Amino acid sequence: MTTPERLGLLGAGAGVAALAWPTLTGATRFGLPCPLRAVTGIPCPLCGMTTASVALVRGDVGAAVAANPFVLALAAFTLAMAVLMLLRLTGRAPATTGPRPALWLVAAATAAVASEAWQLSRFG
Repeated sequence: MTTPERLGLLGAGAGVAALAWPTLTGATRFGLPCPLRAVTGIPCPLCGMTTASVALVRGDVGAAVAANPFVLALAAFTLAMAVLMLLRLTGRAPATTGPRPALWLVAAATAAVASEAWQLSRFG
């Protein structure tokens, strides 16, 4: 399994968690604050991602984008990886090693920097 496929599975797991999260928090009144923001007051690149994910699985794209617009990129990536994995499982796409992990690290770091810039502009 390639790194993108592993990340796609992680994204699928996050989608399932986003479906269950409102029920869990409603029953327990337990929330999950951002540890970095709670300690330093500075938002992390993923601030709002839980809210965005829950809104997205409920079909409220506007609320998802307002909470963290990068959720759309993560959802699109997860969907693309699900399709790729399905094609590979059915033999319609060859199993390849994919890009090197360092390339994914650069892409993830770039996305994190862009998300942090957005968070800082959002929270002032």
